[in-house]
Amino acid sequence: MAKIYTKTGDAGDTGLLGGSRVPKDHLRVEAYGQVDELNAMIGLALALEPQPYCRDLLERVQRELFHIGAELAMIDPIKTGKALRRPPIGLQQVAVLEEAIDRHEAELPPLKQFILPGGVPKAAALHLARTVCRRAERAVVRLHRELEAGETSSVVPYLNRLSDLLFVLARVANRTAGAPDITW
Repeated sequence: MAKIYTKTGDAGDTGLLGGSRVPKDHLRVEAYGQVDELNAMIGLALALEPQPYCRDLLERVQRELFHIGAELAMIDPIKTGKALRRPPIGLQQVAVLEEAIDRHEAELPPLKQFILPGGVPKAAALHLARTVCRRAERAVVRLHRELEAGETSSVVPYLNRLSDLLFVLARVANRTAGAPDITW
């Protein structure tokens, strides 16, 4: 049985998909690390009651975040000859998030003020996931700006829409539990 540890990163570097090695504090590692943290936060939200709440949607998002992490961990697939098994995250996945936002937002009263993050545990976890999503988005923007000549992929709009979805889902979780939004 293979061991979980390899010791190859003990000197402070890590391997990317395609075989390149970079320092563990490289912008690319930071970006996919933030996406991984976001995925874990969504996993926490899924574990909280009510568990069936938006399970299919959030599990789909988790799979897409895993794919985004793989995209971010790959340097120039043309040069390396390596490609992901699936096409990159694109505008189709962004549109699915927008549809989910619209559907769930229709259940809510319109926002007239800022609201404080919190409420029931599931809503609080979704709010926390939203803030981690925004941080991941900033890391991906920084990566694109500094390493990829300013070009952005569909990952940026995906993360932007995902943070909106997580906000709406947090509000719906509170409403479903009978907890009001607390305004600022």
